[in-house]
Amino acid sequence: MPVKSEIVGIDSPEALESALRAAFYLADESLATAAYLALALGKPLLLEGAPGVGKTEAAKAISAVLGRNLIRLQCYEGIDASNALYEWNYPRQMLAIRQAGRGGVDIYSDEFLVERPMLAALRNPTKATLLIDELDRSDHEFEAFLLEFLSDFQISIPERGPVRALDHPVVILTSNRTRELHEALRRRCVYHWIDYPDAAREAQIVMMRASSVAEETAHAVVAAVHRLREEPLTKLPGVAETVEWAEAATLLNSQGAPWPDAFKRAIGVALKDQEDLTHVAPRLDEIISGVAA
Repeated sequence: MPVKSEIVGIDSPEALESALRAAFYLADESLATAAYLALALGKPLLLEGAPGVGKTEAAKAISAVLGRNLIRLQCYEGIDASNALYEWNYPRQMLAIRQAGRGGVDIYSDEFLVERPMLAALRNPTKATLLIDELDRSDHEFEAFLLEFLSDFQISIPERGPVRALDHPVVILTSNRTRELHEALRRRCVYHWIDYPDAAREAQIVMMRASSVAEETAHAVVAAVHRLREEPLTKLPGVAETVEWAEAATLLNSQGAPWPDAFKRAIGVALKDQEDLTHVAPRLDEIISGVAA
């Protein structure tokens, strides 16, 4: 199938990988390939992985590369169609009815329609990227509701009829896999699992995102974070925490704190749970032993 170049503007996974790097996101070959195929085939992209591996950041970078506005639908327990699709502005409708009197008014016109993320994406398929974030936080009913949307890129407004996208919108879904998503939803998507980056790539990310951090410091903090991820922690530090810990320690060091002390004092940037801090406290010196003097 030919690439929809008018949509993606990129003709290969390698070109997408390069463009993402220019947008300050380091994608490996497998992620760049999955994202490229989703864009080229007009299919949703489903990204799964542990919290903090960069799923949402990947969606933001892809949207930036495409020059589109990112529309984010944050999922949560109890989210329903009205939160995702549209709502009617009932107070304005009632006011319009009273003001119109016998003349009548079309209370189902766009004037009274409040767009939510999914409807906004359908109406602007070539200008927006729809991010359905942390889908696993929603319930099975909401997931089932998404199936028609992901199959036909269409929704139904009872008072107005069906709304169908004139072109395939770019849709990216993320999941932390706190529960299994339905097989029917997976079949509609191009799938990719994002894992924590290896040490070399994560050090590259630190240096790309935090220009004030020296290369030796980046490698040292990555080594420490990888040791932390081997611990039975409540919340493992993600890539963002790695970058922030390196930045925080560098800042304290520039103000006179010696390196090991700077990393220990900034540990609250990497670990954000009291039980986790208590757990690692007795061995923190060992964990950061690779920090350069």
